Amino acid sequence: MNFALLVEIVLVVLLSATLGYCAILERRLSQLRKGQDGFKDTIAELNAAITAAGISMRQLNASASGAAGALDDRLTRARSLSDELALLTNSGERIAQRIEKGANAGKSVSSPPVLANRLDALRTAMGNVR
Repeated sequence: MNFALLVEIVLVVLLSATLGYCAILERRLSQLRKGQDGFKDTIAELNAAITAAGISMRQLNASASGAAGALDDRLTRARSLSDELALLTNSGERIAQRIEKGANAGKSVSSPPVLANRLDALRTAMGNVR
């Protein structure tokens, strides 16, 4: 056998092996590109979800601010009504004390039972308000 023929046979075998390896490498690179496209899609979906979550958080913050404002208004009104009720209760107690003093003064003279009944009814009503 000729030395040149032997070198060419070895060269053909090596080129065939290189060609086979290139085919395997091309398939792997193709799969990697497909995986990369899937990864891009996943990142795009994740980005859209983050954007939607940001919008939802801003809407939630706006709703919470509105609810806090409404609650503050209601609390202010409730405090005002509580103060007004306390004022009315104190006024009622002073009136009841005056009536009681008048009733006690009238008892020593001769008080009608109607006035005593009214005084008891007023005390009961004032006791229920507290």
